[in-house]
Amino acid sequence: MNAKTRQRRPAFDREAGVAIAQALFHERGYDAVSLADLTNAMDIKPPSFYAAYGSKAELFERAMLRYAQENALPLDELLAPDRPPAEALPALLLAAAEQYGRDSVLRGCMITEGMRADDPAARQMAESLASGGLQAIRAYLDQVHPQGAQALADYVSVTLRGLSASACNGMPYECLTQVARTAGRFIARELEADEPTVAS
Repeated sequence: MNAKTRQRRPAFDREAGVAIAQALFHERGYDAVSLADLTNAMDIKPPSFYAAYGSKAELFERAMLRYAQENALPLDELLAPDRPPAEALPALLLAAAEQYGRDSVLRGCMITEGMRADDPAARQMAESLASGGLQAIRAYLDQVHPQGAQALADYVSVTLRGLSASACNGMPYECLTQVARTAGRFIARELEADEPTVAS
């Protein structure tokens, strides 16, 4: 037997591939990552890629799920039913800003930015994953501030998207967190203004 027999290549680690894809998608966005980028980064051929993941969009969904497991904001804690909205919503915005800006390369929210993908399938996947968090915010507000729940939920949603986009565009961490604090103070003032005055 030839001593120089070819060594067998190690089996491809699919979960490691998902982690590689997650970093690429997060850094560049879904549309800017090509199949060649993915296969080169994973050191596999296209047939192996399709066998492992089915399609680029399906891999994107797996990468987003992995991102959510690692980076999901603790909404149960931030939006606890006994926590007043003037405290909870500013805390939520600040926690998001801190997360979106903490890394110098992987900026913003991968799922939020996925909702802006040109590819309809990828966009729908991101929207579906994002809806859970938005529903949690609305459910909390329905419970603690029902008279203005929809408007507040919309404001928080728009602010979160703006923070994510600004992080992706390079806004420094200090500026992101300052914007979040400013928005939080605005929410707190609006909620105080909505409180009924008690006659003396």
